Amino acid sequence: MDPWLIWLIIAAVLAAAEIFTVTAALGMLSVAALVTAGSAAVGLPLPFQFLVFTAAATISVLFVRPLALRHVLQPQAEKFGVDALIGRGAYVVSEVTGLGGRVRIGGEEWTARAYDETLVIPPGKIVDVMEISGATAIVYPRD
Repeated sequence: MDPWLIWLIIAAVLAAAEIFTVTAALGMLSVAALVTAGSAAVGLPLPFQFLVFTAAATISVLFVRPLALRHVLQPQAEKFGVDALIGRGAYVVSEVTGLGGRVRIGGEEWTARAYDETLVIPPGKIVDVMEISGATAIVYPRD
C-alpha cells in the first residue's frame, strides 16, 4: 500500500474520532496527517514524512488550538430565553405583592412576586424584572 494512502486513512480515522470526542485535538492531528499524505504523494521519504507530521501536529496543537478554544470560550454576546428578560421593564396587570400577581413582559403575561415582600405594586405601574424563578418574575417598582 502506498504511504500517502496510509496517511490518508490515518487522517480519516482521526477525523472520525474527532466527531465523537469534540476536543479539537484529534482534528488538528487529522489535518497534520492530511498534510503528510500530500508530502508522501510528492515522494518524500518516510523519515521526512514523520518530520512533516510532527511539525504540522506541533504547529496546529500549539498555535491553532488555543485560538480555537479562545473563540469557543468567549461569553455569549446575547442573552436568550428567560435570561433575556432580566432587567427588562414589565407592566403590572394585576396587583403584585410578595405572594403573587401578574405582569406583562414583552406581550406575554407572567406570574409575578415583588422583590421585597412588604411591597404592594398596583396595576398600571411599570416594574423592572430582577430575576426569573421558575415561571415567576421577581419584580421591583421603577419609582
